[in-house]
Amino acid sequence: MNKRARPEEYELIKDTPRPGHADYPARLKYGGYNDYRGGGRFSGRITVAFVMAGAIAKKLLNQIGVKVLAFTVQIGPVRVDRPPTIEQIQSNTYKSSVRCPDLKCTKRMKEAIERAKSLGDSLGGIVECYALNVPIGVGEPLFDSLDADIAKLLFDIPAVKGVEFGLGFKASELTGSENNDAYAIKDGKIVTLTNNAGGILGGLSTGMPIVVRAAFKPTSSISREQKTVDLDKMREEVIQVKGRHDPCVVPKAAPVVESGVAIVLADHMLRGGYIPRVLSRR
Repeated sequence: MNKRARPEEYELIKDTPRPGHADYPARLKYGGYNDYRGGGRFSGRITVAFVMAGAIAKKLLNQIGVKVLAFTVQIGPVRVDRPPTIEQIQSNTYKSSVRCPDLKCTKRMKEAIERAKSLGDSLGGIVECYALNVPIGVGEPLFDSLDADIAKLLFDIPAVKGVEFGLGFKASELTGSENNDAYAIKDGKIVTLTNNAGGILGGLSTGMPIVVRAAFKPTSSISREQKTVDLDKMREEVIQVKGRHDPCVVPKAAPVVESGVAIVLADHMLRGGYIPRVLSRR
């Protein structure tokens, strides 16, 4: 039981929807029965279930050597200078309070968050996720394509406003010859020389690492005054959100993204027979 909850702090704003939150559409959809005390089902608090299910999914994936690793690559304007190595991700991500494997960049990210907080504001950012050793052909096109299912689950995480794979939107700036991942043979295996596709083509895994990024908007609950309306009195108002709110949700989002990707991969690999339906007892 959460003995530190403060639902009374929301009483003053139950009729004045908070900018950036789902308060207004939720009130209309559910006829006023939506839980306004912290956002209810629209709150980031629901992601504890993602992490719980993800822990089980990762245990299943471990049975076949698949690893899922998520980390922070950007907070506000601060971005890692170069892609981290797998070794850096595994050893440094959870040494960093912002879940960034680049420990030098961690300091600049923390300073950016603290600066925004001092101004009564917030920051967003980007979480990147790698899935390693995924077998070739995982996915069920047309309606259950692997990238479509991953994107759908990631968009179910509150505050996610964008998802991209591989080069993502940057691919639109390239020619086909620049974007295409050329094939080669390495150590007797077929690989691609680049991974612009992010490990998925046609909704199927290619055998290359799956690379996906989720963009998070800035935390909506900020202490600065913002314009809103009183829904009962139908007049414009000014709101100032009180309470305890993170100036940036990205550090807490890294394990959620990791769990989300693991859940989808485990589901598809069970369906595809890559993971046996019954695991032998040891």
